[in-house]
Amino acid sequence: MREILISVMPVTMWVLTALNLALTLSLFLLWRKRKLTSALWMGLVAFGLFYDALILSLGTVLPEGSLLQGLSLPRFVLHCGLIPLLFPICAEGLGLRRGGRIAVWIVTGLIMAVGVAAGFATRLEPQTVGGVIRYASTKGLTPGWSTGIQNALSYGPIIVLMVCGVIVWILRKRPELFLSGLAMFIFSALAPATGNMDLMFFISMFGEVLMVFFFWLYGKKRQGADK
Repeated sequence: MREILISVMPVTMWVLTALNLALTLSLFLLWRKRKLTSALWMGLVAFGLFYDALILSLGTVLPEGSLLQGLSLPRFVLHCGLIPLLFPICAEGLGLRRGGRIAVWIVTGLIMAVGVAAGFATRLEPQTVGGVIRYASTKGLTPGWSTGIQNALSYGPIIVLMVCGVIVWILRKRPELFLSGLAMFIFSALAPATGNMDLMFFISMFGEVLMVFFFWLYGKKRQGADK
């Protein structure tokens, strides 16, 4: 199975990147047409995932060097800075009142600031798997606090999304938020569960596309503007 994944990885990465771009643009169109603020936050999260996928895909054609390294650092900054937007997405889904949403945004803003700092603190080194060159965090050079924050942001917001998604599913009969978090969680866990940690960047791309798809489905089914 590992050999099959590696053999199809370069082409598949570009396909997933294209799907990510299409879904990202669709979310921004939902925001413009229906004035759904949740679609804007979802679109921004999706954009961060698209950029991540794009730079990883460029690793199939670009050589190791300063260009790919320079393009790679924003991957970490955007991920840590934009993934906390899942919190206001959850607040909207739960229908929190104005005071609750303000509180969520204060917390989100603080986490985003810390996340951006953690992203910029990342020290990168090239790694090659199956002909794909990517710049990943360097153990021992990236500060421990940065690594800890990045790990927390990789799973914490997803777990919150799943929990809130269950509540929204029960109260509003809308499973999309839960399914978006579940898809991301499952594909993020597949690599370590199968002993393919070096392929985690590739396997998790499937979860990212599914998460954004369920975001789009959630926004598509919404009627009217956010309240």
